[in-house]
Amino acid sequence: MISIAQKEFTQIFPRSGWVEHNPREIWETQKNTAIEAIKKANLTAKDIAAVGITNQRETTIVWNRKTGEPICNGIVWQDRRTAVFCDEIRKNHADLIRKKTGLEVDAYFSASKINWILENIANAREQAENGELAFGTVDSWLIWNLTYGNTYITDVSNASRTMLFNIETLEWDEELLVIFNIPRQILPEVRSSSEIYGKVNSIKELKGVPIAGNAGDQQAALFGQLCFEKGLSKNTYGTGCFMLQNIGEKAIESKNRLLTTVAWQIGDKTEYALEGSVFIGGAVVGWLRDSLQIIENSADVEALANSVEDNGGVYFVPAFAGLGAPHWNQDARGLIIGLTRGTGKAHIARAALESIAYQTADLIDAMHADSGIELTELRVDGGATKNDSLLQFQADVLQISVVRSHITETTALGAAYLAGLAIGFWKSKEELKQHWQADRKFEPKMLQTKAKELRNKWNKAVKRAMNWENS
Repeated sequence: MISIAQKEFTQIFPRSGWVEHNPREIWETQKNTAIEAIKKANLTAKDIAAVGITNQRETTIVWNRKTGEPICNGIVWQDRRTAVFCDEIRKNHADLIRKKTGLEVDAYFSASKINWILENIANAREQAENGELAFGTVDSWLIWNLTYGNTYITDVSNASRTMLFNIETLEWDEELLVIFNIPRQILPEVRSSSEIYGKVNSIKELKGVPIAGNAGDQQAALFGQLCFEKGLSKNTYGTGCFMLQNIGEKAIESKNRLLTTVAWQIGDKTEYALEGSVFIGGAVVGWLRDSLQIIENSADVEALANSVEDNGGVYFVPAFAGLGAPHWNQDARGLIIGLTRGTGKAHIARAALESIAYQTADLIDAMHADSGIELTELRVDGGATKNDSLLQFQADVLQISVVRSHITETTALGAAYLAGLAIGFWKSKEELKQHWQADRKFEPKMLQTKAKELRNKWNKAVKRAMNWENS
């Protein structure tokens, strides 16, 4: 890694359960951080072989094809406004949708968000049917803007997260479009994850550089962790937590409420992954900072949590947006349980961090049940992996090795690898394997009986969170 630039952008919460992003702000922050990274490295466009794109996946943006202006804020993957609509769809179409898309019917994915925009934004449906509007996940929006509207595409990994894409035929599915009442002409062209899509012409510092790789953030991280062989798995600790396991060239329908997703397509070869999604992972630390205000900066949480010996019997289920895999409970709500007069903010901070590890352990149990593969190690990446205490606790509750990548930003790395393969910068995936380096391996220190006891208490707390109205 030569240089890095990062910038937070505004999280918009118009109503309870609604989460939005300003698409223009997303574009401006991406453009400016790209320029900043280039300048930090003292490079010019001539030094850069290709650009790779990666993105939050299911977030839904609709814009006018002529003006390039969004018709409303982007509806973020965490948004729950379409939960009731999804409940109705699930009653009649759950099995069909799962078979075609590998997904559970949930407000998480793009299809119901597109439907909401078409039904609730003035003139949107009429404009969509007249071919005047474009839908895209964030990758499509960025590539459109990078090329001044000359390239309107997505890749198979992002398309597989819309709930409109058949992961067997690798095409938009007419039957699904009818179910969600979405016109075909609003959708982008679907391409592979590693090919030249176009050239940047809207940023002077990148002018003429080919855009050559595109994958959703979690698939890009799986690629960046070099999980090229069947059974290799990674967990990314970001706003949410996302665990993916490479399952090879055949899509396997999960029996344990995991998702089957397209990992990537390179040339004519498509590979698939099992995925478990935790909606609130690192975001729970942001909640401690912004809402509870018990820490000033996110980095302060480790020291606060380590100021006590254990969680003091406190368990925190951060179901702020319901629970994802393997529970898929849209009605679950956040729960802190086990409070006593002796409970302090350090116990709550510790329970919050531990919740990230417990939710990850739930995903691994489901993956083992589906694939039959017994993991001996878990490769991890993402911002929260800077927290050594979290990773040690993760190894303890899993009772396996947890290996942190030398480069924690493996999402960006995976996008770069896909772009580099497309232009011949690297010749093969075998060549890429020489690049991977571990930063640190965390081995279990907790007794297996103790880990089991803690997991049992966590499971009881989760059941309460899913049935909070009757608890």
